Amino acid sequence: MGWLSKIGVWALGKLRGPAYVAAVIWAVLRAAVDRQTWPRTVLNVLARQVLFTGIEATRFILLLAFMVGILIVVQTQVWLSKVGQTGLLGPVLVMVVVREVGPLLVNFVVIGRSGTAMATELGNMKISGEVRLLDALGLDPFVYLVVPRVLGAAISIFCLTVIFIVGAFVSGYFSGLLLGANVGQPGLFTMSVFRAVQPADVFNLLAKTFIPGLVTGAICCTEGLGVSTAVTEVPQATSRALVRSVGALFVISALVSLLTYM
Repeated sequence: MGWLSKIGVWALGKLRGPAYVAAVIWAVLRAAVDRQTWPRTVLNVLARQVLFTGIEATRFILLLAFMVGILIVVQTQVWLSKVGQTGLLGPVLVMVVVREVGPLLVNFVVIGRSGTAMATELGNMKISGEVRLLDALGLDPFVYLVVPRVLGAAISIFCLTVIFIVGAFVSGYFSGLLLGANVGQPGLFTMSVFRAVQPADVFNLLAKTFIPGLVTGAICCTEGLGVSTAVTEVPQATSRALVRSVGALFVISALVSLLTYM
Protein backbone atom coordinates (compact mmCIF):
# COMPACT_ATOMS: atom_id res chain seq x y z
CA MET A 1 0.00 0.00 0.00
CA GLY A 2 1.44 3.34 -1.07
CA TRP A 3 1.55 6.49 0.96
CA LEU A 4 -1.41 7.95 -0.94
CA SER A 5 -3.52 4.89 -0.12
CA LYS A 6 -2.54 5.16 3.53
CA ILE A 7 -3.64 8.79 3.61
CA GLY A 8 -6.95 7.81 2.01
CA VAL A 9 -7.54 5.03 4.54
CA TRP A 10 -6.69 7.41 7.40
CA ALA A 11 -9.05 10.08 6.05
CA LEU A 12 -11.89 7.61 5.59
CA GLY A 13 -11.37 6.34 9.12
CA LYS A 14 -11.57 9.87 10.50
CA LEU A 15 -14.74 10.61 8.52
CA ARG A 16 -16.51 7.43 9.55
CA GLY A 17 -17.43 8.79 12.98
CA PRO A 18 -18.91 12.13 11.80
CA ALA A 19 -20.74 10.32 8.99
CA TYR A 20 -22.31 7.92 11.48
CA VAL A 21 -23.40 10.80 13.74
CA ALA A 22 -24.89 12.61 10.73
CA ALA A 23 -26.78 9.44 9.78
CA VAL A 24 -28.18 9.17 13.31
CA ILE A 25 -29.31 12.80 13.24
CA TRP A 26 -30.97 12.29 9.85
CA ALA A 27 -32.77 9.20 11.16
CA VAL A 28 -33.92 11.16 14.24
CA LEU A 29 -35.30 14.00 12.12
CA ARG A 30 -37.10 11.57 9.82
CA ALA A 31 -38.62 9.77 12.79
CA ALA A 32 -39.61 13.07 14.40
CA VAL A 33 -41.98 13.98 11.55
CA ASP A 34 -43.70 10.59 11.66
CA ARG A 35 -46.82 10.60 13.85
CA GLN A 36 -46.36 6.94 14.70
CA THR A 37 -43.11 7.83 16.47
CA TRP A 38 -44.93 9.68 19.22
CA PRO A 39 -47.01 7.38 21.41
CA ARG A 40 -47.52 8.51 24.98
CA THR A 41 -44.49 6.56 26.23
CA VAL A 42 -42.09 8.35 23.86
CA LEU A 43 -43.69 11.73 24.62
CA ASN A 44 -43.12 11.08 28.32
CA VAL A 45 -39.43 10.36 27.66
CA LEU A 46 -39.15 13.61 25.66
CA ALA A 47 -40.86 15.57 28.45
CA ARG A 48 -38.52 14.10 31.08
CA GLN A 49 -35.49 14.89 28.92
CA VAL A 50 -36.58 18.52 28.49
CA LEU A 51 -37.29 18.72 32.23
CA PHE A 52 -33.84 17.45 33.17
CA THR A 53 -31.83 19.18 30.45
CA GLY A 54 -33.72 22.45 30.20
CA ILE A 55 -35.95 23.32 33.12
CA GLU A 56 -33.74 22.03 35.92
CA ALA A 57 -30.73 23.91 34.48
CA THR A 58 -32.54 27.26 34.24
CA ARG A 59 -31.36 28.62 37.59
CA PHE A 60 -27.73 27.90 36.84
CA ILE A 61 -28.06 29.42 33.36
CA LEU A 62 -29.60 32.58 34.84
CA LEU A 63 -26.74 32.81 37.34
CA LEU A 64 -24.22 32.52 34.51
CA ALA A 65 -26.12 35.12 32.48
CA PHE A 66 -26.11 37.51 35.43
CA MET A 67 -22.36 37.21 35.90
CA VAL A 68 -21.59 37.40 32.16
CA GLY A 69 -23.74 40.52 31.80
CA ILE A 70 -21.82 42.22 34.60
CA LEU A 71 -18.41 41.20 33.27
CA ILE A 72 -19.17 42.35 29.73
CA VAL A 73 -20.54 45.70 30.92
CA VAL A 74 -17.49 46.31 33.14
CA GLN A 75 -15.11 45.68 30.25
CA THR A 76 -17.08 47.58 27.62
CA GLN A 77 -17.64 50.51 29.96
CA VAL A 78 -13.89 50.87 30.47
CA TRP A 79 -13.06 50.88 26.75
CA LEU A 80 -16.11 52.64 25.35
CA SER A 81 -15.82 55.47 27.88
CA LYS A 82 -12.31 56.18 26.60
CA VAL A 83 -13.67 56.93 23.13
CA GLY A 84 -16.92 58.52 24.27
CA GLN A 85 -19.15 55.78 22.83
CA THR A 86 -20.90 54.43 25.92
CA GLY A 87 -24.18 54.46 24.00
CA LEU A 88 -22.94 51.43 22.06
CA LEU A 89 -23.42 49.16 25.07
CA GLY A 90 -26.53 47.52 23.58
CA PRO A 91 -24.94 46.64 20.21
CA VAL A 92 -21.80 45.36 21.98
CA LEU A 93 -23.93 43.07 24.12
CA VAL A 94 -25.57 41.73 20.96
CA MET A 95 -22.24 41.08 19.27
CA VAL A 96 -20.72 39.32 22.27
CA VAL A 97 -23.65 37.55 23.92
CA VAL A 98 -25.93 36.65 21.01
CA ARG A 99 -23.25 35.72 18.51
CA GLU A 100 -20.75 33.80 20.60
CA VAL A 101 -20.85 33.70 24.39
CA GLY A 102 -24.49 32.72 24.89
CA PRO A 103 -24.67 29.65 22.63
CA LEU A 104 -21.17 28.51 23.59
CA LEU A 105 -21.67 28.62 27.36
CA VAL A 106 -25.11 27.01 27.23
CA ASN A 107 -23.80 24.17 25.07
CA PHE A 108 -20.94 23.65 27.52
CA VAL A 109 -23.38 23.44 30.43
CA VAL A 110 -25.65 20.97 28.64
CA ILE A 111 -22.74 18.78 27.52
CA GLY A 112 -21.22 18.65 30.99
CA ARG A 113 -24.49 18.30 32.86
CA SER A 114 -26.85 16.35 30.61
CA GLY A 115 -24.71 14.87 27.84
CA THR A 116 -22.53 12.89 30.20
CA ALA A 117 -25.58 11.77 32.17
CA MET A 118 -27.23 10.64 28.95
CA ALA A 119 -24.23 8.55 27.90
CA THR A 120 -23.91 7.01 31.36
CA GLU A 121 -27.62 6.18 31.59
CA LEU A 122 -27.76 4.49 28.18
CA GLY A 123 -24.50 2.65 28.82
CA ASN A 124 -25.86 1.20 32.06
CA MET A 125 -29.11 0.28 30.32
CA LYS A 126 -27.17 -1.52 27.60
CA ILE A 127 -25.09 -3.52 30.08
CA SER A 128 -28.05 -4.42 32.32
CA GLY A 129 -30.02 -5.78 29.36
CA GLU A 130 -32.77 -3.15 29.40
CA VAL A 131 -32.19 -2.35 25.72
CA ARG A 132 -32.73 -5.99 24.76
CA LEU A 133 -35.80 -6.08 26.98
CA LEU A 134 -37.33 -3.10 25.17
CA ASP A 135 -36.73 -4.84 21.87
CA ALA A 136 -38.33 -8.02 23.20
CA LEU A 137 -41.40 -6.03 24.30
CA GLY A 138 -41.84 -4.68 20.78
CA LEU A 139 -40.51 -1.18 21.50
CA ASP A 140 -37.95 0.16 19.03
CA PRO A 141 -34.93 1.16 21.18
CA PHE A 142 -33.98 3.85 18.66
CA VAL A 143 -37.42 5.48 18.84
CA TYR A 144 -37.80 5.07 22.59
CA LEU A 145 -34.26 5.91 23.71
CA VAL A 146 -32.50 7.98 21.05
CA VAL A 147 -35.13 10.14 19.32
CA PRO A 148 -36.56 11.90 22.43
CA ARG A 149 -33.12 12.43 23.96
CA VAL A 150 -31.59 13.98 20.84
CA LEU A 151 -34.58 16.24 20.21
CA GLY A 152 -34.87 17.10 23.90
CA ALA A 153 -31.23 18.20 24.01
CA ALA A 154 -31.63 20.43 20.93
CA ILE A 155 -34.86 22.03 22.17
CA SER A 156 -33.44 22.61 25.64
CA ILE A 157 -30.25 24.22 24.34
CA PHE A 158 -32.22 26.66 22.20
CA CYS A 159 -34.58 27.63 25.05
CA LEU A 160 -31.74 27.94 27.57
CA THR A 161 -29.78 30.14 25.16
CA VAL A 162 -32.73 32.51 24.80
CA ILE A 163 -33.06 32.63 28.60
CA PHE A 164 -29.32 33.26 28.91
CA ILE A 165 -29.42 36.13 26.41
CA VAL A 166 -32.38 37.82 28.10
CA GLY A 167 -30.78 37.42 31.52
CA ALA A 168 -27.45 38.80 30.30
CA PHE A 169 -29.16 41.84 28.74
CA VAL A 170 -31.13 42.58 31.91
CA SER A 171 -28.11 42.26 34.19
CA GLY A 172 -26.00 44.21 31.71
CA TYR A 173 -28.47 47.08 31.63
CA PHE A 174 -28.71 47.44 35.40
CA SER A 175 -24.96 47.00 35.79
CA GLY A 176 -24.49 49.79 33.27
CA LEU A 177 -26.77 52.02 35.32
CA LEU A 178 -24.78 51.34 38.47
CA LEU A 179 -21.49 52.05 36.67
CA GLY A 180 -22.78 55.28 35.19
CA ALA A 181 -22.84 54.13 31.58
CA ASN A 182 -25.05 55.96 29.11
CA VAL A 183 -27.56 53.14 28.71
CA GLY A 184 -30.61 55.40 28.46
CA GLN A 185 -34.16 54.49 29.36
CA PRO A 186 -35.16 50.80 29.34
CA GLY A 187 -37.24 51.30 26.20
CA LEU A 188 -34.42 53.03 24.34
CA PHE A 189 -31.94 50.38 25.43
CA THR A 190 -34.28 47.62 24.25
CA MET A 191 -34.74 49.36 20.90
CA SER A 192 -30.98 49.74 20.47
CA VAL A 193 -30.58 46.02 21.11
CA PHE A 194 -33.27 45.06 18.58
CA ARG A 195 -31.82 47.43 15.98
CA ALA A 196 -28.42 45.80 16.43
CA VAL A 197 -29.85 42.31 15.78
CA GLN A 198 -29.51 41.44 12.11
CA PRO A 199 -31.04 38.48 10.20
CA ALA A 200 -27.59 36.90 10.19
CA ASP A 201 -27.63 36.98 14.01
CA VAL A 202 -30.92 35.08 14.07
CA PHE A 203 -29.53 32.43 11.71
CA ASN A 204 -26.36 32.28 13.79
CA LEU A 205 -28.34 31.75 17.00
CA LEU A 206 -30.52 29.01 15.51
CA ALA A 207 -27.56 27.21 13.95
CA LYS A 208 -25.40 27.38 17.08
CA THR A 209 -28.15 25.96 19.28
CA PHE A 210 -30.05 23.36 17.29
CA ILE A 211 -27.12 21.88 15.33
CA PRO A 212 -24.78 21.36 18.33
CA GLY A 213 -27.78 20.13 20.33
CA LEU A 214 -28.56 17.46 17.78
CA VAL A 215 -24.89 16.53 17.46
CA THR A 216 -24.40 16.33 21.23
CA GLY A 217 -27.47 14.17 21.68
CA ALA A 218 -26.46 11.85 18.85
CA ILE A 219 -22.87 11.49 20.09
CA CYS A 220 -23.87 10.82 23.70
CA CYS A 221 -26.54 8.30 22.69
CA THR A 222 -24.31 6.40 20.29
CA GLU A 223 -21.44 6.30 22.76
CA GLY A 224 -23.70 5.10 25.55
CA LEU A 225 -25.34 2.40 23.45
CA GLY A 226 -21.98 1.42 21.98
CA VAL A 227 -20.74 -0.30 25.14
CA SER A 228 -20.76 -4.09 25.15
CA THR A 229 -20.67 -6.08 28.40
CA ALA A 230 -18.08 -4.59 30.77
CA VAL A 231 -19.14 -2.05 33.37
CA THR A 232 -15.76 -0.34 33.01
CA GLU A 233 -16.71 0.67 29.46
CA VAL A 234 -19.37 3.08 30.72
CA PRO A 235 -17.02 5.77 32.11
CA GLN A 236 -14.86 5.39 29.02
CA ALA A 237 -17.87 5.94 26.78
CA THR A 238 -18.91 8.94 28.86
CA SER A 239 -15.44 10.44 28.55
CA ARG A 240 -15.43 9.92 24.78
CA ALA A 241 -18.88 11.48 24.51
CA LEU A 242 -17.70 14.54 26.43
CA VAL A 243 -14.56 15.02 24.35
CA ARG A 244 -16.28 14.43 21.01
CA SER A 245 -19.19 16.71 21.88
CA VAL A 246 -16.91 19.57 22.93
CA GLY A 247 -14.77 19.14 19.82
CA ALA A 248 -17.85 19.10 17.59
CA LEU A 249 -19.16 22.20 19.34
CA PHE A 250 -16.05 24.23 18.54
CA VAL A 251 -15.96 23.02 14.93
CA ILE A 252 -19.64 23.81 14.37
CA SER A 253 -19.38 27.23 16.04
CA ALA A 254 -16.37 28.17 13.92
CA LEU A 255 -18.02 27.01 10.70
CA VAL A 256 -21.28 28.80 11.46
CA SER A 257 -19.46 32.05 12.26
CA LEU A 258 -17.46 31.81 9.04
CA LEU A 259 -20.55 31.10 6.94
CA THR A 260 -22.59 33.83 8.65
CA TYR A 261 -20.24 36.77 8.97
CA MET A 262 -17.56 36.31 6.33
